[in-house]
Amino acid sequence: MTQPVQNMIQYQPTCDIHALKSRAKMYAQIRQFFAEKDVLEVETPVLSQAGVTDVHLASVQAQRHVQGKKQTHYLQTSPEFAMKRLLASGSGAIYQICKVFRDDEHGRKHNSEFTMLEWYRPQFSLKDLMLEVTDLLNVVLAQRFGEVRPTVLSYKHAFMDRLDLNPLKATLKELKDAAHRVGLNLDLGDDRLAYIDLLFSHMVEPSLGFDTPVFLTDFPPEMASLAKTKRDEDDELVAARFELYIEGLELANAYDELIDADVLRSRFQADNAEREKLGLHVMPIDEYLLAALPNMSECAGIALGIDRLLMIVMNQMKLEKVVTFPAGVS
Repeated sequence: MTQPVQNMIQYQPTCDIHALKSRAKMYAQIRQFFAEKDVLEVETPVLSQAGVTDVHLASVQAQRHVQGKKQTHYLQTSPEFAMKRLLASGSGAIYQICKVFRDDEHGRKHNSEFTMLEWYRPQFSLKDLMLEVTDLLNVVLAQRFGEVRPTVLSYKHAFMDRLDLNPLKATLKELKDAAHRVGLNLDLGDDRLAYIDLLFSHMVEPSLGFDTPVFLTDFPPEMASLAKTKRDEDDELVAARFELYIEGLELANAYDELIDADVLRSRFQADNAEREKLGLHVMPIDEYLLAALPNMSECAGIALGIDRLLMIVMNQMKLEKVVTFPAGVS
């Protein structure tokens, strides 16, 4: 006798009850951490009429009606734009735990829907923010690691240590030759930044953060996104940002936030020009954000992947072991 189809479907979560309890405990720890520092928890919309212009991020589109008119809106890839509008309106230090979405990102450490912790600290430097991140890690990871003491390493020096090549100065030919030398024989055309990212993701990133967590700083200026740029110790232009790595896993991305609306508009426009060139969807620019920036104070901000942090807490290698229903079973 054939079994009913519903009895053949695996309805159970991909994680176990221990992961559910560990997540709940971590949320409580995070909220207590920020409550003690008087950082306000906020909530902003998941849908927006504007989306991220970054060529390497794909927003999930949604159709909805606003006052009877059908509109295309976008599920947030980050709550950044809306949170900056709050900052410009006088909110002070804020944080948010929320769902974010990035289309067609799936794998061992990716899911198109994931949970993000994002927070902003007016008048903080990136060094101040590193200290606060370290304090948070020592709360959340204490049971697994005891005390952690992250090290600071520049993107340039991490790249040079592994490949003997300065990514800030390397020519396209030098990058292609390096990729060929290590067996990465992909044809990425004349996209210099794509070759840098290819080499970094395959040859540098997997080695980061095994002895101790690593704050990777001073990225190539083309990777500034919504961060300021500055000069490094060698007077080379770099992006004022850092990423956090533990056991080869990128956990967080932080910026010394760009608050010049004119510069940011030009970056959005350049992104959209590149999108059009590549045949990608041109994204509406968030005019609300640009209007808010002149009223926003100097600020450092960071986005931290909650699911990946839970992977580290639980010593798991696959994202599906810490989330209930990843894409494909939800």
